[in-house]
Amino acid sequence: MLPCLQQSAEGVVLRVLVQPRSSRNQLVGLQGDLLKVKLCSPPVEGAANKSCCEFLAKLFGISKGCVTLIAGDKARQKRVLLRNIDLAGVESILHVKLSTTA
Repeated sequence: MLPCLQQSAEGVVLRVLVQPRSSRNQLVGLQGDLLKVKLCSPPVEGAANKSCCEFLAKLFGISKGCVTLIAGDKARQKRVLLRNIDLAGVESILHVKLSTTA
């Protein structure tokens, strides 16, 4: 299992490191036990948080309502709850995406 993932009663918890104000939204890879994501949005008035949730919803093929920020509202390190997808599904998508970014 990837170190950034954790199974919970509600779904899968993903630990993310967000780098705002990037030139484009992209999955960078693992940095320690966090999944690093670059986002175009600035970290102002929750714009980066909203963008992060939308990016992850699109990445995993789930609705935006199934992605909830549960920790790290004002930090670069965040914990995000993914619902309507199982741990194996998240892992397989990340393995494919991370192998193409490497």
